[in-house]
Amino acid sequence: VAKLCTCDLLVAQCDVNCCCDPDCSAADFSLFTTCSVPIVTGDSRLCSQKAAVYSLDVKANPPERVFQLIDHVNPSVFCIHATNYKQALYFPSPEMPTPENFDELFKKFGSAAFSAEPESWTLDSDAPNPSDANETYRYEYGVPIQTVDGFLRLPSPVVSSWCSDANPAGFLVNQATKCIRSVSVGKCGNIQAVSMLFYINSSILAKLHEFVFQVNITVQSVVIQSLNGMRTLLNSKDVLRHPMILDELCKNVVLGVSYHITYTDAGEIIEAAASFVLGAINKEALSVQQSFEISFTQVNTKPIPLSGNPGYVAGLPVRAGFKPQKYPFPIAVLLSSLSTNAYGQLTILQSTSNQDCLTAQGGRTPVLFGYNMISGCKLRITAAVKCQPLTQALLDLLKGQSFPEYVASFGNSQAENVHDWVPIIHLQNSEQRIYNTFQSSCQIPVSLEIEVKWTKYGSLVNPQARIVNVTATTTTTTLKQLPSGRERTIPILSSVVFTDISSPAEPGYKAWPTINAKLPFDFFFPFV
Repeated sequence: VAKLCTCDLLVAQCDVNCCCDPDCSAADFSLFTTCSVPIVTGDSRLCSQKAAVYSLDVKANPPERVFQLIDHVNPSVFCIHATNYKQALYFPSPEMPTPENFDELFKKFGSAAFSAEPESWTLDSDAPNPSDANETYRYEYGVPIQTVDGFLRLPSPVVSSWCSDANPAGFLVNQATKCIRSVSVGKCGNIQAVSMLFYINSSILAKLHEFVFQVNITVQSVVIQSLNGMRTLLNSKDVLRHPMILDELCKNVVLGVSYHITYTDAGEIIEAAASFVLGAINKEALSVQQSFEISFTQVNTKPIPLSGNPGYVAGLPVRAGFKPQKYPFPIAVLLSSLSTNAYGQLTILQSTSNQDCLTAQGGRTPVLFGYNMISGCKLRITAAVKCQPLTQALLDLLKGQSFPEYVASFGNSQAENVHDWVPIIHLQNSEQRIYNTFQSSCQIPVSLEIEVKWTKYGSLVNPQARIVNVTATTTTTTLKQLPSGRERTIPILSSVVFTDISSPAEPGYKAWPTINAKLPFDFFFPFV
C-alpha cells in the first residue's frame, strides 16, 4: 500500500495536495494545504490489512508531510479474512458453449455441485498435512458414503427433471428423489441405470478411506409392477433380474430403489440393503420415471417413523412421548402395554363393532394429524359395581395405561431437542347429569376430549404445520346407587379436534424482524 496512490494523475509531475505522489518533493509538500487522500488501503472488504496514512505537520517550519504505515481493522461484520482464492483476483474469460464442447461443459458443471478449488486454500505453508495426522475413519453426518469405486449414488434431478447420477448419498441424510430417465426398448439391455446390477455392484466402505472392511449391498426385496400399476412381491429375492426384451416390451426395468443402511454409534457402516421395484415399458415409451430413497438405522435400535419433514403431513400419526425422571428430554415410547403402538404416537380409544367397553379395553388407534376423530363404547353398570375400581378402569380405557406427557411440535422432532416438544395440558370438567347408581356420590370419567392447536410455520410459499398447544379435557359425572337387580348403560366417548390458529397474512406484515443493512453489489464477487 505504500506504493499505491490513487490521486497520482499527472505523469512525472506533482499533483496538488496528493501526499502520496512520488513525484512531489519536500518543497512541494510545504505548499500543500491538506492531503486529498489521507489513507490508502488495498481491498476495503478485508478484515485486517496494512494502511498508508498521510497527513501534514503544519506546526513544522516549513510544513512537512507525515507518513505512517499502520494495521487497519475493518469494523464491519461482513469482511473477508484472506484473499487466498487466486482465481478471484482477475476476470477469467468464460468458455462459451459450442456444439463441440457442450458435452464436456455439461459433464463438468451439470451436476448438483461442482468444485473450482485452487491448489491450496491455506496461507500457512507450515501447517501439517491432514493426511499425515492420526485422523479418525468414522463417518460423520453429511459425509458422502464411499464405495470401492467412488461413492454411493442416489440419482436426482439437477437443472431439469432428468436424472443425474452424480449425486452422492450423505451419511445419516434421509433423502427421497424422483427423476426421469431416457430409455429405448431396443437398447434397454445396454442402459446401466435401468439394471439392478448398477445399484448393487459396488461395495461400501465400512469406514471412511479404509478399503480393508467392505460391506456388500444385499437385495432385501423385489417387487414387480405391471403396466396397469399392480405390484407383486417376489418370493425369491436372491435372483438378479436383468432387463430383457420380450413381446415388444422391456421387462425388469428399475423403477425404484430404496437403500437401508445400518450403522454403529462409532460411525461405522455394518450392513446395506436395497429394495427394488421393477417394471416394464412398451416400445412407445421414450422415458421412465424412477424414484430413489435412502434411510439409516443405528444397530440394536428400532426405527421411529417420522410424520413430516419438518412440518406434519395430514393423515400421519401425531408423535408423542413422556420424559422419565432420569432423562432431560422426552422419549417416544409404547403408550399402552396392551396396544400395538410401538412408535410413540398419540392414541385414543378404538371403537369396536359390539360397542362394549369391557371388550374394547386395550384397543387403541393412533391420532392422525388434521383428522377430527371420535370413538366410544357403552358401559353396562349394575348395582354390584364398586366405585373406585370402575373409575380406574374408565381412566385406563380413555387414556390408556400410560398416557403421554409431551407431543412433538414437528413431524421430525428429535427427542434430544427439548424445545421441539409441547407439554399436554390436562383439564377437568364435571357434568351436572346424575345417574342413580350408588348410595353415595361417585365421580367417574365418561369422556376424554383432546384439542390440538396448530399453526402454519415458515414461508408463506411452503408453510409447515407445527403443533403449538395440546389440551386433554376429562369430563366426569356423578353416579348414585341403583336398586338391586337394575342396570344402566352409560356412553363413554373419546374425541380429537384439530384447530388451525394461524394468523392470516396481511399486506406489509413482517413475521420476523429484519436487519436494515445493505452489502455492496459486488461484495461476494466472483461468487453469487
